Amino acid sequence: MGDRSEDGVTWLVTGANRGIGLAFAATLSHRGESVIGTARDPAGASELGATGARVEKLDVSDSRSIAELGERLAGRPIDVLVHNAGRGDGASEIARVEPDELAAFFAVNAIGPMLLTRALLGNLERGHGRKVAAITSGLASISQSNGGWYGYRASKAALNMFVRTLAAELAPKKFTCVLLSPGWVQTEMGGPGATLSPEKSVRGMLGVIDRMTPGESGRFLDYRGRELPW
Repeated sequence: MGDRSEDGVTWLVTGANRGIGLAFAATLSHRGESVIGTARDPAGASELGATGARVEKLDVSDSRSIAELGERLAGRPIDVLVHNAGRGDGASEIARVEPDELAAFFAVNAIGPMLLTRALLGNLERGHGRKVAAITSGLASISQSNGGWYGYRASKAALNMFVRTLAAELAPKKFTCVLLSPGWVQTEMGGPGATLSPEKSVRGMLGVIDRMTPGESGRFLDYRGRELPW
């Protein structure tokens, strides 16, 4: 499954070694599509490898790691790029906010996706899909914020602005860029009390990605395709 067939679809999913990213890799591989899944430690990503995905090393907070991935994948068409790798939790009171923690949130959740999109733009232009999907959060909604999670909220809001801006820039090239909130998912961040399994969330998000067209680029949606407030 790791190598693209002549007429197949290739997806690149970041943070694919666990949780939502692993569910993306498993579901897509089951559909018969080619998956490139990234992990900071490929040697420890046995579950990802078992899906049939091609496993690539990537630390989205490291610009050199991003550049190296771009070099390894040079010339290979990619149809859909899924920005899934993320950092969660963090300070919920202003008195507890620390500069280093804020920088780490922005490096992973906002700056990393920007740099990775730039590094793989040529791959996406060679692909048939020309889709970029970023996993964001309802907590990134500015109009709906009820406090807490400073670094997470702010960095995901920055991600939202990046994708909205990217959608405008790439519209002439018929790209489709979408922001997706996965819902409250049973992951390390969401906890066991969450209402959605990773598989159910991913099935919903894939339905949205599959049917999205360039004319709908730049939207902020939940995993069922419902519009979310900015």
